[in-house]
Amino acid sequence: MTATATTPRKRRSGVSGAAPARTAPVRDSGRSFVVVSRVVLVALAILWLIPTVFAVKTSLTENGIAALGAQEILADLSPTLESYVTLLSQGDIWNWYLSSFLTAIVTAVLTLLFASMAAFALSRLTFVGRTLIYLLIIAGLMIPAQVLIVPLFEELRFLQLLNTYWAVILPQVPSVLAVFIFKSFFDGIPKELEEAARVDGAGLWRIYWSVVMPLSRPVTAAVAILTFVWTWNNLLLPLFVLSNPNLMTIPVGLATVQGTFGLRYADIQAGAILAALPVVVLYLFFQRQIVEGVTGSGIKG
Repeated sequence: MTATATTPRKRRSGVSGAAPARTAPVRDSGRSFVVVSRVVLVALAILWLIPTVFAVKTSLTENGIAALGAQEILADLSPTLESYVTLLSQGDIWNWYLSSFLTAIVTAVLTLLFASMAAFALSRLTFVGRTLIYLLIIAGLMIPAQVLIVPLFEELRFLQLLNTYWAVILPQVPSVLAVFIFKSFFDGIPKELEEAARVDGAGLWRIYWSVVMPLSRPVTAAVAILTFVWTWNNLLLPLFVLSNPNLMTIPVGLATVQGTFGLRYADIQAGAILAALPVVVLYLFFQRQIVEGVTGSGIKG
């Protein structure tokens, strides 16, 4: 009786003593994974920053030293703002900034309006051919923008819109990606809210404007910022449809700076940094809205 009574106690104590030994390796492996992942992310961040740091260093170097090569640029310890002063003292760059801001802001606003209305119809309305229309819209993602540049040029010339801001704005308003992001987000909004609004007598426009859009602020901010950045950085379309120097956007204007000064690397890098500065500031202030909008729309991994 004594032997049989003590045996289960030993087994229970053995099981309870072995449990911590099993969980310890799991915890250690989890900590090791976190450490390794952080090291990898830091290494990738450093690799990404190297070209940016080199561009900034080049822009702070004299053009004569910058033309000698990378070693001379890195060895130079006397930074100068000569390239920035040269570019900012010219009146053209301020016109380029104004044109870029105007076209990017108007394009973003119109894209938000039309893309959200199209996505609302595809997400909330039932009509014949809805799935086919949505598939045709998504198929537009597979068409490179470069393929459409010649037909767009001919169409804009027929409409007599060349050398106008509308020639830059209108072709960029139809955004397949914006429709996709908005529809993915709208599909996740509970339909009970729409039904409650209908009971209160709200129509489609009231539901869209007063119910759906206020709930879509994160994705609206994300689409607005992405559209602004895309329009700001677009070189191909403004290069084809604008020849008036007073209407040139900043990417097209910087291309003319390169052609005017030849291979003045410091001026070129200073212009590139001045062009990227508004976009960087925009991302720094609205990075949380971009992440929330993209993840909330279902674009993950």
